[in-house]
Amino acid sequence: MIDLVKKTMLTGVGFALKTWDEVEKRAKIIAKKSKMSEKEGEKFLDDVREKYDEVQDKLEAKVGKMIKNLMKKGNVATSDDIKALKKEISELKKKIKGSGSEK
Repeated sequence: MIDLVKKTMLTGVGFALKTWDEVEKRAKIIAKKSKMSEKEGEKFLDDVREKYDEVQDKLEAKVGKMIKNLMKKGNVATSDDIKALKKEISELKKKIKGSGSEK
């Protein structure tokens, strides 16, 4: 039982790192070897596609979070940081122009 769980988890991780074309090809092979009807095969492919998309979204979110953390640790400015600085500079310029005309 433990071996089956390990294999299932490793397969899941492997699928997460594959392209959809690779996953689709394997899913079609599984459907064919399992002797699924055409309707069952289509349902199986739809289910695999849905799960694949879900896993890819989660993977993308995790990678994005990791990159943000790395950038923060490395003191790398993000586009939001730069936008905030530009806004602040613009406001300071307005204040300077406003105080210069009051003299």
